[in-house]
Amino acid sequence: MEGENKQQQQVAPQQQGEDKQQQQQQQQQQQQQQQQQQQQQQESQQGQDGDYEEEVITSFDNLPLNEKLLRGIYSYGFEKPSAIQMRGIKPIIDGHDTIGQAQSGTGKTATFVIAALQKIDYSKPACQVLILAPTRELAQQIQKHQQLSAAPYRVWVALALGDYLQVLCHACVGGTSVREDAQRLHGGVHVVVGTPGRVNDMMEKRHLRCDHMVLFVLDEADEMLSRGFKAQILSVFQHLPQDVQVALFSATMPSDILELTTQFMRKPKRILVKKDELTLEGISQYYIDVQREENKFDTLVDLYETLTITQAIIYCNTRRRVLQLVEMMTGQDFTVSAMHGDMEQQQRETVLREFRSGSTRVLITTDLLARGIDVQQVSLVINYDIPTSKENYIHRIGRSGRFGRKGIAINFVTINDMEQLKEIETHYNTQIQEMPAKLETK
Repeated sequence: MEGENKQQQQVAPQQQGEDKQQQQQQQQQQQQQQQQQQQQQQESQQGQDGDYEEEVITSFDNLPLNEKLLRGIYSYGFEKPSAIQMRGIKPIIDGHDTIGQAQSGTGKTATFVIAALQKIDYSKPACQVLILAPTRELAQQIQKHQQLSAAPYRVWVALALGDYLQVLCHACVGGTSVREDAQRLHGGVHVVVGTPGRVNDMMEKRHLRCDHMVLFVLDEADEMLSRGFKAQILSVFQHLPQDVQVALFSATMPSDILELTTQFMRKPKRILVKKDELTLEGISQYYIDVQREENKFDTLVDLYETLTITQAIIYCNTRRRVLQLVEMMTGQDFTVSAMHGDMEQQQRETVLREFRSGSTRVLITTDLLARGIDVQQVSLVINYDIPTSKENYIHRIGRSGRFGRKGIAINFVTINDMEQLKEIETHYNTQIQEMPAKLETK
């Protein structure tokens, strides 16, 4: 009996220890569950803070726009906003930090230009809007969207706004006179459009003052943040007022770029185009199976002679390929022009001016031209080389069919390119059909 009592006494503490351990485990599980619930609530709240209950405004008349601005929009010939304009203009006007994504050619630049022009106090000859762009050409193009007198060609809606709003705008880019930049900035401008390097330099030298800055826009943000401009952009931010509003626009918005926005945007309103919505309405996409590289030139000559082309852009992947193709085309008495990244800025501007004026119908270029350089008459884009980046495909073919006009994109595909072409189709949920024997381009 005594032995049994002893065993029971020994078992009792052991049982109590196990019970205590179970209680501790249950408490830990409860605490973990509570922490998970709190985290989910926080994430949910953050989502509510960042998500924008989209208001789709289908008429410019229903946007809170200045009468002169509205007059400029309609005088250019626009009847209604594009999809990104329906969703993106108002949150910027309302003062929200905004992330906007739409494919090339849908009017995303005009989205932030219209919103910016609405926010300016024109009685103050001080810089109130700063727009950064990754290339000189894109920066100058945005400036010309806002000054009719500065541009010999009509491009986007904001080209017509200068006559009505008398906006003062300056392109602050590398490759131009620093002295002229300083003089113009000290003279007073409402909007500065520039590249990160030159803008940062003007801020460091106190030529560009930011006391009255209300809106900071990053155009083609994926390009700037992913290709080494991040440090310069953050440096620009250090000169801006803490409460400055930020708008970030781009045709593509990879997840790593979205993560970077948390560093300098406050509860941004996200207007994101889902990947399966990244279709290119109005642009017919075709491919030609050329089998081998050496067949590309003859195929191009056949197309050039049979298609009725208003103006066309031909994309190559390298500068060397551009120069080689230009030499071959001119050798066959075709009139073409070329543009690539190694050209001097003045040369590039001359080439673009001639192409826009119609002096040359065909421009052969690298991806330099794929982002933001708007040539309104372009009806055909030929990818002589399939782009190495899926993102660049949408930038390239967005040059045709702008603002609802019909355009054609033709891809030259070798045996080695077929898999890449299928990846592009899958990525954008689009169909690229084999080109028919007869193609109507009128």
